[in-house]
Amino acid sequence: MTAAASALTNVRSGRRSLRPLLYDYLLPVLLVAMVTLFAVLEPQFVESSNLVNVARQSVFLLLITLGQMIVLIHAQLDLSVGATVAATSVLVATVTREVVPEASVAVGLLVGLGFGVAIGLVNGALVAFWRVPSFMATLGTTSILTGLALIVSNGAPVTGIPLQFSDVLGTGEVLGIPVPVVLGVVVMIIITVLLGRARLGRDMYAVGGNPEAARAAGINVRRSVMIGFVLCSVLAAFAGVLLTARVGSGEASLGGSYVMLSIAAAVLGGTSLFGGEGKVWRVVVGVLFLGVLSNGMNLVHVSSYVQQLVIGTVLICAVGLERLRESL
Repeated sequence: MTAAASALTNVRSGRRSLRPLLYDYLLPVLLVAMVTLFAVLEPQFVESSNLVNVARQSVFLLLITLGQMIVLIHAQLDLSVGATVAATSVLVATVTREVVPEASVAVGLLVGLGFGVAIGLVNGALVAFWRVPSFMATLGTTSILTGLALIVSNGAPVTGIPLQFSDVLGTGEVLGIPVPVVLGVVVMIIITVLLGRARLGRDMYAVGGNPEAARAAGINVRRSVMIGFVLCSVLAAFAGVLLTARVGSGEASLGGSYVMLSIAAAVLGGTSLFGGEGKVWRVVVGVLFLGVLSNGMNLVHVSSYVQQLVIGTVLICAVGLERLRESL
């Protein structure tokens, strides 16, 4: 072997060893460093009440990001998750205030999740069968859902939700753990099993990695894409139901920031923008990173304008990190 060939081999070996470092270790290390920094700057940050608050606030983004991850695994993108949250919030609030309090939780969940299925079917059909680029398809449904939410709510909060609905899904606890956090953990486990153990999950990775090869292997590519968009919309709608219970009203303005944040958290967590790659635990770390960052900046009194700048910078860095990982 020549000296040049040996040097090239060493470079390639170094790049291969750098790849798992970027995927598995970099973000957790940064998260620990950020937690340490905020704990030093503001001791209140590590109080149990604040940590529970971080978990409660992060679970909504976690649900949406898990759905976004499934779509990204297919090498697609869902820009309608924020509008789905808002439209679900208005619809659930409008419906639950008309039923008896005892039925409000069941009715709210059925209506919200059913609405999510309908949105996912529309998005999935546009992308899988009509071959509309996911960016344009979900941008269109975003506009439609936003308009519907504003029309139904008349641009004002929808109040009158039964207290039982908010008490159970918004402020309820199980063994001292907020109900939304418990539900978020359950969903996280289900998605982990789906992607890691079920044939459907393996098919999703295959479709995202190489749709033509997946089709040649007998995988129903259209069905996989459809299911991916349905799961994404259902999870966004579920987050909309929980957020409605949390704020105690239907809000057409809910969810506006979740599109950017869900993409940022997924990419930070190692989900590829080009499909075929993504792990639940990495996404959880990405969500916690953004949740801790937001909470910590609030506690140290960073202005909302600067926070917007920081979040935008994190998104750009996440995309840059994704490109670096792809080049290795």
